[in-house]
Amino acid sequence: MDKIVGKKRSYLAMKTDSVAANELISSDLKEIGNAVKKLANHAVKLGSLGFGTIFLEWIASFAAMGEIGKWIALIAVVLRLFFPRRFPDWLELPGALILLIVVAPSFFAGTIRDSWIGILICLVIGCYLLQEHIRASGGFRNSFTKSNGISNTIGIVILLVYPVWALILYIL
Repeated sequence: MDKIVGKKRSYLAMKTDSVAANELISSDLKEIGNAVKKLANHAVKLGSLGFGTIFLEWIASFAAMGEIGKWIALIAVVLRLFFPRRFPDWLELPGALILLIVVAPSFFAGTIRDSWIGILICLVIGCYLLQEHIRASGGFRNSFTKSNGISNTIGIVILLVYPVWALILYIL
């Protein structure tokens, strides 16, 4: 061994442990497996949401075609009034929307929609939805960190863009 001014020179030697390497590889494969499972789970959820969206779009298009909308609105009201436990929560908003579209008087549908009052009503509704979303998330910061928080917040903010833009154009 070499001596440097009274001291021994030692070398660091790295020993590769094949057992430790195998454990690292197996833990990496487990993590990849978990990530693939989560990806598949989210893909299935998104696919089912896509089907639900397409289904609701078909219902809305049929409701807009005429008389069938009145029947859908009637069934939704009867189910909600007389069978509240059987009426799913996720159907409340589409049922209310169909009811408003079908039953809305011509005053609201024709007069207010194309005026600044209609734009102001849309702006108030968008602000209310944003405020409720932030409150339900537990604050502004949490509305971006919880699951679906970013997409919901961005969607509601986009809902605010149209009325603000239309109000600016109406004023100018």
